[in-house]
Amino acid sequence: MKVLVMGGSGFLGRAVVVAALARGHEVTTFNRGRSGGDVPGAEAVRGDREVPADLERLIGGRSWDIVVDTSGYVPRVVGESVRVLSSRASTYAFVSSISAVDGFPGTPAAADSAGWACEPDAGPDDGGYGVLKAGCERAVEQGFDGDVLIVQPGLILGPHEDVARLPWWLTRISRGGPVLAPGDPGAPMQLVDARDVAIFTLDQAERGTSDRFMVTGPAGNATYGEWLGLCKEVTGSDAEFVWVDDQFLVDQGAGTFVELPLWGGPPSAVTGNFWSVPTAKAEAAGLRTRAVAETVRDTWAWLREIPEDRRNYGAKTPHGMAPEKEAAILAAWAARSA
Repeated sequence: MKVLVMGGSGFLGRAVVVAALARGHEVTTFNRGRSGGDVPGAEAVRGDREVPADLERLIGGRSWDIVVDTSGYVPRVVGESVRVLSSRASTYAFVSSISAVDGFPGTPAAADSAGWACEPDAGPDDGGYGVLKAGCERAVEQGFDGDVLIVQPGLILGPHEDVARLPWWLTRISRGGPVLAPGDPGAPMQLVDARDVAIFTLDQAERGTSDRFMVTGPAGNATYGEWLGLCKEVTGSDAEFVWVDDQFLVDQGAGTFVELPLWGGPPSAVTGNFWSVPTAKAEAAGLRTRAVAETVRDTWAWLREIPEDRRNYGAKTPHGMAPEKEAAILAAWAARSA
């Protein structure tokens, strides 16, 4: 099969390219060449999807069986790509997000949940990330003349992660010493490897599936304590975890999810919904996910080849807590405990 990946050099897109090449597919990638190196074996076409002339140059003399769009964030921009590619492929697989579900995570997600209200021609200022992703879904569904697959991943980790949640924790824990560990070590998580999302997406696209799926790991496939423990194990660190109460962290001004990656603050309905996305439909369709331990191990194997001073802890939003703030919170926690 011939596969076009919109993106293809960063994180999830790279995983799609690697998986497609491993299956013997002919792969073309279309990107600006800013997010990472090209995967050997794929045809790389440079261009900006916001530039009509670049899109026209992409399709010149080319057609594909499958388009996998891993880089669509603005409905108007996605809609233009769909218009150009509609006659050039049979299946359009759009990688959206669980954040596109209306009300999520304030309300639980369900297999038949509707998306946020967002027009398919909305611009970048017409909503936040999840709202715009919902508009992108509509742009594909309404504009593509063929099979449309919508994949809504949960929290994605793995090698080449450019959000840098796991890379930041691995780096911090590898330095050793007292490590601020947030909240409850028994707090459940729900994680998925980018490579498993890529495999599932290709499986469905190859079948010409027209449907939508929430794609993440099984609920509770790790706890926060287990996850950080795996980071310590694979790095061989002498780190000593100091588990600090959720509310104390809030009172100290610790930031959720970004400053302390994947920590959602005190237990609430919101955090409960975030870590309990339904996956039965995707599993029935063939979703299989690897153990979190494998994801952590392989991410460290990739990350350790990058000098620490060259590691990117978030392509768009830097993740992680500054050492001096961590030390101050640990000192305040020790004083309280004393």
